[in-house]
Amino acid sequence: MRFAAPATAVAMVFALTASMGQGADRVTDPRAVALLSQGRAALDAGQTEQAIDAFEAALAVDPGSPEIFNDLGDAARINGLQGKAIRYYRDAMRLDPKNLEAISGEGTALVEKGAVEKANRNLAKLETLCGPNCPATRQLAAAIAKGPQQRILTAEAVMPDSSVTQQN
Repeated sequence: MRFAAPATAVAMVFALTASMGQGADRVTDPRAVALLSQGRAALDAGQTEQAIDAFEAALAVDPGSPEIFNDLGDAARINGLQGKAIRYYRDAMRLDPKNLEAISGEGTALVEKGAVEKANRNLAKLETLCGPNCPATRQLAAAIAKGPQQRILTAEAVMPDSSVTQQN
């Protein structure tokens, strides 16, 4: 009887360490992989809405995949929704804090939004994680060198009010 409590504690430690080892070997659901490839093909074809639909369907199938959040972030950036893209990249980093694609994607979206100082922090993090010559670091460095996107104002965006009011 005296050994029941220590034996239980040791068993719990073994169970905890065994479950931690299994968490590192995450496999994406095959249905989600098929939807991801469908979405990437649509994104490559310039059909961002169809790509987003496929990525969101993949997310419904496998909500714990950082890869899906990265693809959603890429699609949002292409649509000019940098704030939404940043949220998706941060969701990916929440699931995998060392996700190089997510760190680079968030940094690129930050540059596009005009937050170059924050993007430089992402660049420093990437250089620490994978060095200055890895693709993610080079991609973000190129985006920072390019600078923020210039907002284009179209004539349709500033159409005058078409209603006429009579003043007395």
